[in-house]
Amino acid sequence: MEMIYHYAQNYRSENKKRPFATPIFYAKLFKIVYDASRVALKGEYSDERWVYDSFLVGQAMESVGADIVIEGHENIKKLDRPCVFVANHMSTLETFFLPSIIQPVCNHTFVVKESLLNYPLLGPVLSAEKPITVTRTNARQDLMTVLEKGQEKLANGESIIIFAQGTRKPDVKAEDFSSLGVKLAKKANAPVIPIALKTNAWGTSPVTKDFGTINPDIPIRISFGEPFEIISNNGKEEHQKCLDFIINTYNSF
Repeated sequence: MEMIYHYAQNYRSENKKRPFATPIFYAKLFKIVYDASRVALKGEYSDERWVYDSFLVGQAMESVGADIVIEGHENIKKLDRPCVFVANHMSTLETFFLPSIIQPVCNHTFVVKESLLNYPLLGPVLSAEKPITVTRTNARQDLMTVLEKGQEKLANGESIIIFAQGTRKPDVKAEDFSSLGVKLAKKANAPVIPIALKTNAWGTSPVTKDFGTINPDIPIRISFGEPFEIISNNGKEEHQKCLDFIINTYNSF
C-alpha cells in the first residue's frame, strides 16, 4: 500500500459543514476500524496501513465539515534521533489522527491505558502498533513501566507520544499535567517536542468519553513546538517549557 502523506505537513482546510455529522462520521469510522481490525487479526497490520487508516479518519472528519489546521510540522523534521512528544489530551481524535501526521516522518508509538487493548475491533489494531500500556490505577508501577519500556523503544529508534494530562480533559490547566514525558526524555537522553491540541470537535458523552457528538463547527488544531533537550538537573525548567508552549498555543487557537 502506498504511503499517504496528505497530512504530514503544515496544512489548513476549510470545509462545508454537513448536517447529521455525528452518524455520518461514526459510520465511516466503524468501517475504517472494522477493516483495520480484520487485517490486524491476521497479523498483517503494517505501519503503512496505520498511516493510511489514520489518514482516512482525518478525511472522515473533513467530509462532515470539520476544518483542520496543522502547524509547526517542520519541527519534527529537525530531529536526527527519536524524541518524546508531550501533548495535552482532549479527545479520542488525537489517538486516531496523529499517526498520519507524524509516522511518515518519525516512527513512533503511544503510551495508552491498558484497557484500550481489550476494546472490540480497536484493541487488535492498537496492539499491532505495540504501544506502552499503563494501568492508570498504580502510579508508581506506571512510572516504572514508561521509563523502562520507553527507554527501550527510544534506543531502538522509536519515538514516544505521551498525553501528559493522562485522561482526556475539556480544557488545558497546568495542574493537570504530569512531568512523565520530561522524566522519560531525561532518562533516555532524548529530545522533547511539545504538541498543543484542540480536538474537541470529537466530543464526549455522558455514557462514554470515547464516542460523543461530532461538532464540525469547532476547528481541529494541532501545533508542534521546537524540539529541545533536557539540560537541567531535575527537568523542572523543561517541564515548564512544555506547559508554556501547550497552554499559550492552546489559548491562541
